[in-house]
Amino acid sequence: MRLLDIVGRLPEFDEEDTIYVSEPWTEDSDAMVATGPQDALVPAEAAKEGLTYFLEIHIAIEVIKGWVASQEEKPSLSAICERLIYYATYDA
Repeated sequence: MRLLDIVGRLPEFDEEDTIYVSEPWTEDSDAMVATGPQDALVPAEAAKEGLTYFLEIHIAIEVIKGWVASQEEKPSLSAICERLIYYATYDA
């Protein structure tokens, strides 16, 4: 699954789960959603795929909701994904 696919389906995931993405983070990066482990930052299945912590689902939803509301026109899925990458890189 790509990060763009996950961003397009955010409401379908459990808000307590976390997004893990391969670096460098782009909309086409390999990604997965999983429950964060209690004893590590990245679950074993994500680490095995070379994925790193990105954001929790509930944070991604809040960031998107606030940003989209501030835009005059509804942004594309690609633009939303870019905004989340920016947030995860510089503001998280």
